[in-house]
This record gives sequence, C-alpha cells and structure tokens, in this order.
Amino acid sequence: MAINYATVTWDQLHRDARLLAEQLIPHGPFKGIVAITRGGLIPAAIIGRELDLRLIESISVVSYDQENSGEQAQGEPQVIKPAAAAGDGDGFLIIDDLVDSGVTAKLVRKLLPRAYFACLYAKPSGRPFTDRFVVEVPQDTWILFPWDTAPLFVPPLARKTG
Repeated sequence: MAINYATVTWDQLHRDARLLAEQLIPHGPFKGIVAITRGGLIPAAIIGRELDLRLIESISVVSYDQENSGEQAQGEPQVIKPAAAAGDGDGFLIIDDLVDSGVTAKLVRKLLPRAYFACLYAKPSGRPFTDRFVVEVPQDTWILFPWDTAPLFVPPLARKTG
C-alpha cells in the first residue's frame, strides 16, 4: 500500500484543537483531561485552556517499535505510565492527536471505560474507538505533526539548477 503524507502546521493544529474544544462543551462538564502521550499533550493543553480545565493527567502507551531499518512497526501496546488520577475515567476527557488503527485507543478505553474519548484526527480503522474527532484522514495517510518536522531553507526558484 502506498503511503501519502499530510503535513499539519502549528496554526492548523491549534484551529483544530479549538474546534474540538467547542464541540466538546455540550458533553461536559469534565473533571479533567487524560492526555495520551506524546501526541495528545499539546492538543490537551489547548483544549484544557478552552474548557477551563486545570487537571491534566497523562497516560503513556507505547505501541510502535523502531525496527533496524528505521521503520516503525506497530507491536503490542504497553502502558508505561497509568493515569492514576482519572480512576475509571468518570468525568474525564481522553485526548489524543490521532486515532490510527485503534490499538492504543482500545487499550486506553479499556482502562478508562467511563471517560469520553476525543481526538483531532481519525482514520477509518480507529473511528469506532473515539467518541468525537474533527477530521477524518484516509487510512494510507501518514500525518506529519509540527513536532515531527523542522522548517528547512528552500532556495529561490531562480537559483534552481537543472
């Protein structure tokens, strides 16, 4: 399967997080947020501000292994830091940047069954595991988040040789 890439800028991420926060207001009030690290940390901070929530907990789940080739392969998810303050999730909002295959989301939902799960972006395989998302992305698209990329100098077209 060919992989397509979509770049999300800081501005776009911020707009999408604010839009998600606006959509979440009718589902609250919430006691706090559980951010799925690492991708959910920045959206959780933005949404926490917009919903006026100060209690932001995190859960750390590792499900991608780095192979020798440098490629990432999805393995069995492991919780390396639980969300102790959230209990069973009652009154909490789970935030992630993306639900892809649903492997991480399924595990977190099992641990926090009473929480409301929201993310910025969802792929078709992961959609059933989220309660709310902003943008659906094709399954074959790899999202490049602002924290995964760096701005590079691009020479003017007039200097291009060839």
